[in-house]
Amino acid sequence: MRILLIAVNAKYIHSNLAVHSLASYAAKKMKYDRTCFEIPEIEIAEYTINQPMGKILSDIYRREPDLILLSCYIWNKREIEELTFDIRKIMPLKHLWIGGPEVSFDAENVLDSMPAVKGVICGEGEETFYRLAKVYGRETECDKLDKDLADLEGIVFRNDEGEIISCEGKAPINLSDVPFPYENLSDFSNRIIYYESSRGCPFRCSYCLSSVEKSLRFRDLKLVKKELGHFLKNKVPQVKFIDRTFNCDHRHSTEIWDFLREHDNAITNFHFEIAGDILTDDELSLLESMRPGQIQLEIGVQSTNERTLDEINRPMDFKRLRQVIGRIK
Repeated sequence: MRILLIAVNAKYIHSNLAVHSLASYAAKKMKYDRTCFEIPEIEIAEYTINQPMGKILSDIYRREPDLILLSCYIWNKREIEELTFDIRKIMPLKHLWIGGPEVSFDAENVLDSMPAVKGVICGEGEETFYRLAKVYGRETECDKLDKDLADLEGIVFRNDEGEIISCEGKAPINLSDVPFPYENLSDFSNRIIYYESSRGCPFRCSYCLSSVEKSLRFRDLKLVKKELGHFLKNKVPQVKFIDRTFNCDHRHSTEIWDFLREHDNAITNFHFEIAGDILTDDELSLLESMRPGQIQLEIGVQSTNERTLDEINRPMDFKRLRQVIGRIK
């Protein structure tokens, strides 16, 4: 059985951490799972929104997948809709699944608007994808498949009769259980590396999808340092942390920044999304001691209007933020 995980990135230089995490997690779990009927071959295909859809479609067809999953974001939702519609035309017997933040939180309406799609993986996908792959490896008959899918957590799907079944709700995984997907860096030559040391966000901004997940989890710091050392050893040009608020736990952020300062290779740039007003004086002093260009900070300023901040449920000390940004500059 061949499973194809598809990413359609905004640019060639970008990569999709999600599909690589899903593939590496499932491969690790299945290696030691004696209940797997058939261990599938999991393949990753990354494209960009700038490529002709016809060329993407022909490449997908050439790979002859048995099961197709597509990663959906705000920048590629239109292209994903077009792809699923066309894939269904030329590969009518193949099941299509989608996942990602742009479809996770409104899955039933998404399925109504995308009739070619079998189901949606909602939210965090590693464990759900692993279990989904096991189901497809075991069942081929539609009635048995739908029965098994109904027992899975974290999905919304359309059964063979056209009825939409919701099986949402599942416990978050231990972030340290996700395998490191970058052992072979040759696949990421001339591309930005995306890395996460935490999941979730401490803030509850009313407009933001990151506020939907209530848990905040961290990857074990020993693992993080080992993996960052791998990037430094291989002189990766840039690593972008996708942590929603990297400095929300000061011990976590300080240990990582201190490690990077001590092991600087004079080449690699590290990008962080942070909340500027909660940076401590100790963290600022640590950042000041680092090589110019080693650290890149993305500081979100939701609003400078106190009433707006109150309405969107985002506490922020704007006076402190101004001081911090001035010192960083």
